[in-house]
Amino acid sequence: MTPSVASAGPIQILLVEDNPGDVVLTREALRECRISNGIHVVGDGEKALAFLGREGEYRDAPRPDLILLDINLPRMNGIEVLGVIKSRPELMGIPVVILSSSSAEEDIIRAYGRHANCFITKPLDLAQFIKVMGAIEEFWFTVVKLPGGHP
Repeated sequence: MTPSVASAGPIQILLVEDNPGDVVLTREALRECRISNGIHVVGDGEKALAFLGREGEYRDAPRPDLILLDINLPRMNGIEVLGVIKSRPELMGIPVVILSSSSAEEDIIRAYGRHANCFITKPLDLAQFIKVMGAIEEFWFTVVKLPGGHP
């Protein structure tokens, strides 16, 4: 049974991903989720921080309930972005899921060292990718209690 989040509004997800194919896959997988969500996409680390800081074109951006963050990004990599997020008191409480094509032990250690909430290697198979996104949705929006009135 999925809890109702109607009173809190849709779950806001920030996807930080520079690969257009992965953006399409993620949107499609999230579209299949049972919980209403708004997905916002930025393609590099600097834009992610501008979104989170509500700067420039992002001044009206919502505060995300969850960040899906790739490691290999242009301009500022995901590990650097993660470090900034977890160092700012107003952002550190937002869960950050590293969703990367990397499975390198060094990347995993660096991500957890910067306080990632979890590290998931993107599956190459479409069905597995959808299954992983469903697991993320189930865990973060059904099992876990998030601030802001969401489950």
